[in-house]
Amino acid sequence: MLTGKQKRFLRSQAHHLDPIFQVGKGGVNDHLITHIQEALEVRELIKVSVLNNCLEDSDEVAEALSSRAGAELVQRIGKTIVLYKESKENKKIELP
Repeated sequence: MLTGKQKRFLRSQAHHLDPIFQVGKGGVNDHLITHIQEALEVRELIKVSVLNNCLEDSDEVAEALSSRAGAELVQRIGKTIVLYKESKENKKIELP
């Protein structure tokens, strides 16, 4: 579980990132979760955008992505989700 100070730090680090995944009409599926887990291992901090044609609410998508990928939900603003998971082999981000 992240503290408020850690979440603020991660939000500042994620500000300049572009979303690397999009959740569309297919919603959250196993294929997407696998790719998100691989990206989190390499990058530790990623953004995901929820497209307008997604049938699920962005809050539900954020919760599903974070729980199924084993990541921490840092932030959800509108249709953009920021996820963090500490990498086992490629640790780059040092939390305060």
